[in-house]
Amino acid sequence: MILRFSLPYRTVFGQHLAVCGSHPDLGNWQPAAAADMHYDEASTCWSIELTVPDAAGELTYKYVLRDANTSGEHWEAGPNRAIAYDAARTPRLHLADYWRAPGQPENELLTAAFTKVLFRRPTGYDPAKAPAETPAAKAKKAPAAKTKTAKAAAETVVAGPGTTYPAAGQTTFRLLAPRVAPQHGLCILGSDPALGAWDNTKALVLADADYPTWSGTVTLQNPGEDCHYKYAMWDAAAGHALDMEGGENRVVPATQDYIVARVFNDEAYQYATTWRGAGVALPVFAMRSAAGLGVGEFSDLTLLTDWAVQTGLKLVQILPINDTTATHTWVDSYPYAAISVFALHPQFIHLEGIAALKDKKAAKELATLKVEFNAKDFVDYEPVMNAKWKFLKLLYKQEKAAFLSDAEYREFYASQTDWLVPYAAFSALRDRYHTADFQEWPAQFRTPQNLAELTAETALDYDEYGLFFFTQYHLDKQLRAAVAYARSRGVVLKGDLPIGIYRHSVDAWTQPELYHMDSQAGAPPDDFSTTGQNWRFPTYNWQRMAEDGYLWWKQRMGHLARYFDTLRIDHILGFFRIWEMPIESVEGLLGHFAPALPLHRHEIERRLGWFDYSRLCEPYIRWHMLQDIFQGEAQAVFDEYLNDASFGRIHLKEAVSDQRKIEAYIAQKVSAQPEHAEYFAWLQKGLFALVNEVLFVPAGDDFYHPRITLNKSYSFRELDADQDRRRLYDDIYVDFFFRRHEEFWRQQGLVKLPPVRYATDMLICGEDLGMVPASVPGVMKELGILGLNVQRMPSNPETEFSHPNDAAYLSVVTPSSHDTSTIRGWWEEDRVRTQRFFETILGHWREVAPFYCEPWVAREILVQHLHSPAMWAIFPLQDLLAMDSHLRRANPHEEQINVPSNPNHFWKYRLHFPLEELVDAVGFNEPLRALVAASGRG
Repeated sequence: MILRFSLPYRTVFGQHLAVCGSHPDLGNWQPAAAADMHYDEASTCWSIELTVPDAAGELTYKYVLRDANTSGEHWEAGPNRAIAYDAARTPRLHLADYWRAPGQPENELLTAAFTKVLFRRPTGYDPAKAPAETPAAKAKKAPAAKTKTAKAAAETVVAGPGTTYPAAGQTTFRLLAPRVAPQHGLCILGSDPALGAWDNTKALVLADADYPTWSGTVTLQNPGEDCHYKYAMWDAAAGHALDMEGGENRVVPATQDYIVARVFNDEAYQYATTWRGAGVALPVFAMRSAAGLGVGEFSDLTLLTDWAVQTGLKLVQILPINDTTATHTWVDSYPYAAISVFALHPQFIHLEGIAALKDKKAAKELATLKVEFNAKDFVDYEPVMNAKWKFLKLLYKQEKAAFLSDAEYREFYASQTDWLVPYAAFSALRDRYHTADFQEWPAQFRTPQNLAELTAETALDYDEYGLFFFTQYHLDKQLRAAVAYARSRGVVLKGDLPIGIYRHSVDAWTQPELYHMDSQAGAPPDDFSTTGQNWRFPTYNWQRMAEDGYLWWKQRMGHLARYFDTLRIDHILGFFRIWEMPIESVEGLLGHFAPALPLHRHEIERRLGWFDYSRLCEPYIRWHMLQDIFQGEAQAVFDEYLNDASFGRIHLKEAVSDQRKIEAYIAQKVSAQPEHAEYFAWLQKGLFALVNEVLFVPAGDDFYHPRITLNKSYSFRELDADQDRRRLYDDIYVDFFFRRHEEFWRQQGLVKLPPVRYATDMLICGEDLGMVPASVPGVMKELGILGLNVQRMPSNPETEFSHPNDAAYLSVVTPSSHDTSTIRGWWEEDRVRTQRFFETILGHWREVAPFYCEPWVAREILVQHLHSPAMWAIFPLQDLLAMDSHLRRANPHEEQINVPSNPNHFWKYRLHFPLEELVDAVGFNEPLRALVAASGRG
């Protein structure tokens, strides 16, 4: 059996192509043993012929570009190619392929968001026939004699997804094309009579059994002539092809070899326009419905789905939904501090969805609490969670026997054991010992041991663990029901992956070797916080993670794919470098990027001209600084917290020598004098500022990182000479943060991101805001990861506002995010800036901006985003409601979900009216639907 592989591809000197695949002659998927191809200059085509000893079989393969210039190997994009061959049907099989280039926008249409939701194929759909349930379609159905289908081709045997056995003289066409509306099919029109001779009622209708690959096989009547053809959409109801694809005709070259079978794996369908969609963002906890208990629940997603369908929106985006129960206080409202990256948060359970309470007194209490909690304008986290746990325990006791014998639960337990058992053990021990800090548990529990035995149904204390098995099973069941409903209605559910893990979590308890527990992750200073953000999460031990091929990340992504078809990766910059702080820091200014290339003392000395550890690396504190910071309290602060180090120098006392010590010291003060809490908070902020007065942060072994924003410090301003300031900032600082690491961080991203990106078929979006290395956009584009564009946080530091029209296709545009004020709230923050926005972005030159963000202003901003070239325009629901004076909240400053500058922020935002009312708001929904439709989205 002879297989011939060919594809057109122009290479440069030092590059060549190879075929790698499942057959021994293709290297058994070992790139080093792949079959090298040969180049023909005249046709610019690479090809290779292989004689395979077995007469019949199936193989998968892919093309790889070897580049001797970079010693690199570059695989083509997309799924593995597949082919079946049978020498009894043809002795020669020619495979005419095209290189599938990574980074092409159409590649993202192969993700689950499109193949499983937006363009999902109807069950039992026959592309050659009209839908059975459509009488009109039956009446318009074309005569069977005028259509050909791949399924009906007598000589073709379909062996399964991806495999066909073409016979001698046959031509098979295959096209990877996910963007086909569910009510349509795909067909081929061409010059050969077998392809209808360009008659759009006699097209070759392709089969979608292996969707998103479409295929069909025919015997061309004039194989000795070039056959020109194009793909087109097939309307089975009308019995004819719709508008054909654009571009030049495709060609089947003439052949005199009438016994060869040819398979054309064609290039992408040439669409006239790119696909664009619009969506809405709302955290689950913020959803409100009549059936809820003071907080949004997974069942509410069906209501938001119904509303999205009414308004033409194709996506619902939510915040993280993992369990954050660490303290049983309002602190647990922070959704990015999960105690498990797998377990779902019990706050989202719909109690009645489990079973009705048989205890009449308890059922009455639940009904009363529902009225009380649903009347509140915010999520009252602690009372709501106390109530949920109370009734969950009652339901568990009531339903325990049926639950344990439920076959669906048994399947859930068996498939999720790896994370479910440790989570249940951790949660029960947390409640038993009243802390999530496992280092404070008894010695035998500080590391997980014999968890299967600990949580066994035969254990006397099983109910402590069984409650969590019960709760997670029903949470999973309710969420998957909501997901299935959204998919059935063509709405994509977009999840959110936090960049970090919580320090006192199941993940840290079971696999501490994967994290640097002695460090903290956060973000450098930005618009949200001038002193940086400290999330207090441990940083990742990437070196250890690489040893098993990033298995933890793959498991995490696989679990998220259980619920989501698209995903937002929070702070994707963390895959390139993370802002890491020592454990003694509270603020972020004394952090550094990790990994990084710190400066050795000799390099600093050479570039700066001198090096003095005390002056550069220890807090620079002088009396006039104390007067500036503490005003009239300067002497009192000096007496209690500082020492005279002679020659005008001042040092912090050992008891308050770092920020963590200061925090603990001040906490004692507040505990003793709570009436002066505000004063002590002011005092602590000033002491923190003194600790930050350094110019270099030691990295060990005589290496150092320049302190971020060092030019804003007293220490920098008071360097002895202008030359020192210029050299330190221009020659060292700017080079270090904006040039030195670009290639280094690019390589970090290219190593860490692919295992995460390709672990599932989800559409991946990255939150790439902040201090973005120049290499990040290129890596994200290469991997097909969508970027984020928030209008008032432009990626170009020289631009005050970004315009949605300038966004790349592979991106998401939005006017606000959960970390910013809403449009209406922002409009009132800075009148001068608002006026500039009104004139330069909205185009109202020399007009006075309205004092408040009027509905018509919000509408103009919304329309701008809808008409952006970006693949997705996603709007916080608050910004959409801003267009309606009757529906929007009275006070716009109550609409903001998070305040990043406040580490003690209470996440309590709640929609101010039930989703049932939103679904019924025809006067708002219809105009919004018209705006979406007019923009061409969806």
